[in-house]
Amino acid sequence: MRIAIVNQKGGVGKTTTAINVATALAASGSTVLLIDMDAQGNASTGLGVDRRNRSRSIYEVLIGSASLGEATTSTSIPNLDLVPSTAALAGAEIELVALERRSRRLAEALANGQTYDFVLIDCPPSLGLLTLNSLVAAETVLVPLQCEFFALEGLSQLLDTIERVRDGPNPKLRLLGIVLTMADRRNRLSEQVVADVRAVMGAQVFATTIPRNVRLSEAPSHGMPALVYDHRCLGSVAYIDLAKEIVARTGRVGG
Repeated sequence: MRIAIVNQKGGVGKTTTAINVATALAASGSTVLLIDMDAQGNASTGLGVDRRNRSRSIYEVLIGSASLGEATTSTSIPNLDLVPSTAALAGAEIELVALERRSRRLAEALANGQTYDFVLIDCPPSLGLLTLNSLVAAETVLVPLQCEFFALEGLSQLLDTIERVRDGPNPKLRLLGIVLTMADRRNRLSEQVVADVRAVMGAQVFATTIPRNVRLSEAPSHGMPALVYDHRCLGSVAYIDLAKEIVARTGRVGG
């Protein structure tokens, strides 16, 4: 199952979601590949892969100078592999324009790669060619949505983009669900946003809400997922619950 984790807004917990869902799925016995499609490389750093050890990355895969397998590295998490990102990816948007089948580069690389129970794609905060490659390669889309006043702003644009991809290069693409992130039950506005999004989007919103949690923020600086840094914190427990919902929605069970 290939899942693109997408939101064109930054700072919504997208990479945190990618890292911790991947870890939770791997801990449940599924084989997982996380692809870091963001030039910032935060998912790679958050899994403890030093920048000096990223000789081959998703950039080389996209431009065709390395296979997906050649760019894949293991992590300290059993069952979880990573295709890291480097700063070179920042120029890929421009380079891809000149390449044939520019929106299908990732899909074709995955077609020739190793089989995993889950492939998670951490997308950049934009709707450019890197995100388009991710949507063309994915089967489903997971949208992290921050519990803030403007939460629903931009969601319609993202859903329209998903629909255009479904009408064109990837007819099988569907929305897996929306996960509400950075929720603060002490904040009335946050609670109201949760209620409003659920009222508008209904069953498309996961039952699990990810709380604002200091452990989730601290973990990446230690090069590890929150589930490893502190598996008992509220954020970790929430991501374990979210992973269970994802398994239930996809019908994919590893191990």
